[in-house]
Amino acid sequence: MKIFAIAGARPNFVKIAALEHAFRSFPQCDFNIVHTGQHYTPALDSIFFEQLDIPRPRFQLGTGVARQHFQLVFMLKKIEEIFLAEEPNLIITVGDTTSTLAGALAAARARIPLAHVEAGLRSFDRSMPEENNRIATDALSDYLFVTEQAGADNLEQEGVEASKVFDTGNCMIDTLVRFEAKADALHACSHFGLTAKNYVLATLHRPSNVDSMPELGAILRMLEYISRDVPVIFPAHPRTVKQMETFGFTRKSMNLKNVHLIEPQGYLEFLSLLKNAALVMTDSGGIQEETTYLGVPCLTLRSTTERPVTVLSGTNELFPSFDPDLAMEKVRKALDGNWKTGISPPLWDGQSGRRIAGILAKKLTHFR
Repeated sequence: MKIFAIAGARPNFVKIAALEHAFRSFPQCDFNIVHTGQHYTPALDSIFFEQLDIPRPRFQLGTGVARQHFQLVFMLKKIEEIFLAEEPNLIITVGDTTSTLAGALAAARARIPLAHVEAGLRSFDRSMPEENNRIATDALSDYLFVTEQAGADNLEQEGVEASKVFDTGNCMIDTLVRFEAKADALHACSHFGLTAKNYVLATLHRPSNVDSMPELGAILRMLEYISRDVPVIFPAHPRTVKQMETFGFTRKSMNLKNVHLIEPQGYLEFLSLLKNAALVMTDSGGIQEETTYLGVPCLTLRSTTERPVTVLSGTNELFPSFDPDLAMEKVRKALDGNWKTGISPPLWDGQSGRRIAGILAKKLTHFR
C-alpha cells in the first residue's frame, strides 16, 4: 500500500518525522515523502532530514520563492503529475501551509483518499492564509486527526461526520519527546554567553506582523525595550529579514548589543533555546504547543489562536498589544517564577504518530 505524505515547510517536517518513524512498524505501508520545496534555506529545510532521522524525499518539487498563489499553482501541477504516474493509495497532509492545501486539492482531483493530521484547528480569522488552508483541507479530507478537543468540536459544528474524526494527540510533541535529550546536550544558550532561564526567545513570521511596517516596528521596539534589562535571542525567519530590510529596520536591530539577531536554527538547536528560555514571544502555532508541553512561559503576539488548549490548559497567553511596559511586566513575572502552571493536554505523550499509523494501516488493509 503506497502512502504519499506532502510536506514543504519547517513545521510540516517536524510532524512528518513522527509519522515516518511510526510507519516503520507497518511494513505493509510504503511511506513516501513529497517535498514541495516551500521552504528554501538549509536551516528551514535540509538540516531537518539529518537531525530528525527523516529519509530523503522520494520527490523534490523545488517550488522556491514566489507569492503564495504562484506556489500553489506550481505545486498542484507537479503533485498531480506524480499522483498520475505513481497511483498512491493514500495521501497525508499535515498542518496548514500552502503545501498542505496543494496536497489536499491534488488528492481530491485524483480521487485519492486524504488524511489531514492536525485537523479542526480554527483561529476564526479568515485574514490568515493558514485559516483558509485549514478549512479547505478539512473539507476535502476522509480521515481527520485532531490534536485537541477544540478541533473535534469545530469539525462537529461544521458538519463533518464523526466517523471521520480521530483524537490521536499531537505529532509535534512526538518529535520533541524523541529528540529532547539530544537538544539538552547542546546547551545552545551558552554559545551566546547566556544561562538557562535568563533570556527571552523571540520568533516572528506571520504576514499580519511582519508585512506591516507599523506592526513590525512596534514589535521590534518592544524587543529593544525588553533587551535593556534581559537578553533577547531572535532567530530571524527569511520573510522577517526581508521585511526588516524593506522597512529599514535591519541596521538598527543589529546594533542592539543585547538582542542576538541570528540565522534560523536547526531543530535541535532551537529546541534547546526554547526549553531554556525564561519566556518565549512568538506568533507561531507550533511553538505555542511546544512551550505548553515543556512548561515554558509563552506570549503569543496575536489576538487569536487556533490552539486554545495552550491558553486554557497550558502556559500560553495572547499578547496583541505589543506594549513595551506590559511586556516587561510579563517578562519579570516569568523570571520571578510567577507564571501560571500549565498541564500537558491529553494524548500529548509522544505516541500520536503510532496511533495515526495504526488507524490508517487498518483502514487501508480493510479497503484493499
